Amino acid sequence: MADLSLRSVKKVYDNTVVAVQSFDLEIADKEFIVLVGPSGCGKSTTLRMVAGLEEITAGEIYIAGRKVNTVPPKDRDIAMVFQNYALYPHMTVYDNIAYGLRLRKFPKRVIDQKVREAAEILDISELLKRKPKALSGGQRQRVAIGRAIVREPQVFLMDEPLSNLDAKLRNQMRSEIIKLRQKVNTTFIYVTHDQTEAMTLGDRIVIMKEGFVQQVGTPQEVFHHPANLFVAGFIGTPQMNIFDARLVREDGRCFVELGNARVQLPAEKTARLLAGGVESQPVKLGLRPEHLMLTEEDNAVYASVDVTEMMGSAVHIHLSACGQDVVVVVPLGEEEEETALPMGQPVRFTFRGSAAHLFDVESGCNLEYRQPPAPEPPPEEPAPAEEEAAPEAGEAAEASEEAIPVPAPPPGDPFTE
Repeated sequence: MADLSLRSVKKVYDNTVVAVQSFDLEIADKEFIVLVGPSGCGKSTTLRMVAGLEEITAGEIYIAGRKVNTVPPKDRDIAMVFQNYALYPHMTVYDNIAYGLRLRKFPKRVIDQKVREAAEILDISELLKRKPKALSGGQRQRVAIGRAIVREPQVFLMDEPLSNLDAKLRNQMRSEIIKLRQKVNTTFIYVTHDQTEAMTLGDRIVIMKEGFVQQVGTPQEVFHHPANLFVAGFIGTPQMNIFDARLVREDGRCFVELGNARVQLPAEKTARLLAGGVESQPVKLGLRPEHLMLTEEDNAVYASVDVTEMMGSAVHIHLSACGQDVVVVVPLGEEEEETALPMGQPVRFTFRGSAAHLFDVESGCNLEYRQPPAPEPPPEEPAPAEEEAAPEAGEAAEASEEAIPVPAPPPGDPFTE
């Protein structure tokens, strides 16, 4: 077990392509960290730099307080599970799991004990005599994980281990990894493009885009308090609805205007906006589908039904409103049947102020967490203009030629050039 530190880590290919840009992250001992983002965002490259499979262009990586920038992969005391299972087809499950221990000259008795313990943890004890071709995809992935478990590494790295499995197996293996984490109490770094895996597995989630870290936080933090528009749209299924709206500030209160709806924001949100110096302005309004409510009130957004999707426990209603597609999730009770709405039917929807997420139109940043503008330094007072006074009688030209002494500025004066 070990803590892990990535400090200003950067990766550039061929001096032109920047894959990872200034990655900073402190990972605690026994923490489960998930790197998530779209393809090409740099998450797998970051993992491979931790493993030593990619050379670091700039920055530093520490494992258990030891700088490992130039340490070969075999000496970093890490174990990695890849997207492809990478099993030896001519070896049995037992031999595949034991292979790394045999290379390190472990005694046979120790190897047998470790292999059987790992097989029991992963529930593959009855498969030890089979070869990979006789295993399902989920069983092969368990064998690959077992091969990493027996190493008892300081850091456990997983690079999209479930992406080759079908949906049912993926859900099953996700549960197995949660159980594995409780049995193998070590530091995990897990890479995925699936935000559902990220939300269910991670203690903290690192959301990446184009090599930059967008937000780091617990699943609850990134879901309820997205840092920007990208995080808001990436986390959550169905995706968050984004509208062009207007924020109105009146007498210490804040309102959001969308269509015919005018909704007051709660005191907590208002306080954060006022603390950040946010004024009345056009905004991007984010509303999750499950937070929209159909209503008959006039203070609402007018829409028409496009498509109704029955999802079992809920109905997903696609609406046309404000010139865009809007998704509303309506949960169904135990006794309720499907209530499909005909295409083109006019409806209205509203939302609570507590469910509103407000983003800056230009930068996309969440306005609730914007830093207040720094106070401008006071302008320097111009030096008083020198007035020419006529010399009095008796005073010769020497008085006018004397230089007026100017006091030196105090040391450390911030306005001194």
